[in-house]
Amino acid sequence: MYDWAEFRHFKFLLAVLKHKGFRAAVDHVFTAQPNLSKYAKEFQEQSGLVLFRKRKDRRVSLTETGIAFLSIGQGVLEARDEAFAALLAIQRGEIRSLRLGCSPYADPAVFLATCELHREMVPSCPIRAAYSETVELAEEVLSGELDAAIVIMPVKDQRLRIETIRRDRLVACLPSDHPCAIKATLQPSDLQENLAVFYDPQQHPLAHDELKERLVQIGVIVKEFSRASHPTEMCELVKQGYGFALIREGSVSDPKLVTRPIAGVDWTVETAIIYNQQQHLKTVPVLVRHLKNRLTAPASRSNQSTANTRNALARHFPEKVKNPT
Repeated sequence: MYDWAEFRHFKFLLAVLKHKGFRAAVDHVFTAQPNLSKYAKEFQEQSGLVLFRKRKDRRVSLTETGIAFLSIGQGVLEARDEAFAALLAIQRGEIRSLRLGCSPYADPAVFLATCELHREMVPSCPIRAAYSETVELAEEVLSGELDAAIVIMPVKDQRLRIETIRRDRLVACLPSDHPCAIKATLQPSDLQENLAVFYDPQQHPLAHDELKERLVQIGVIVKEFSRASHPTEMCELVKQGYGFALIREGSVSDPKLVTRPIAGVDWTVETAIIYNQQQHLKTVPVLVRHLKNRLTAPASRSNQSTANTRNALARHFPEKVKNPT
């Protein structure tokens, strides 16, 4: 349908839009102004898109579509460059392994999907898995010990490329026999009285501080709490009566537990892939793009238990996968 579109269309039009004129764009694409005019006209006629309007001073004004094209068109060219860089690296034998880290709080299905996608690109490339906390994973990516890692936001370091790949709603987890379990939605006051199980603050201090700020905004102050180093441990503490917990929606499969949304909030847990901005495995940017496409559909709510998921990981990477619990 769009076979007529060439990369030069995007390159030339981006120059015109960025510099808001044909004359100003000429020096940045090393071609004559008639060529710019020709390709701009051809692109807009073939696509039916109106990216700009000419002004009397021979400059152009961007339409809303044109403003969007600046981002989308640049993404097309970046994808091209990343694809060629990955292919050249594969041909040269530079992709010897993918060292991939994963936070215990991340959905194991995301980790598996990432591994499967990389195997589709480079079937002969072994994958070395590492489970650790977000802070430690970020340090290992920066030091070169890992090529990339699946982490829980927030992560703040300008040396890292951070690509959010999934957002899951944060919900309250409570025993199925608790009086609050009959409610379809919990009120903040229900949390004030019962929220007492948290992911260990030392494992991800930034995430814990962000969660505390969110709770304060709805009037929930938590002073004392039990802590755990893995979501399954949090659920076990909830089941044993230590209090409610806030967890990623879809991560509970125990019939003795239920999850409920919280009235008046729209909190999410953001999962991201991080890799070194300056030096990284050339297949990683392409992998991230493919993973984003696969995860654009609503996150699947698998009925597979945590134990079964862990067994699947162990079958794939028996020498590297640690038991998170």
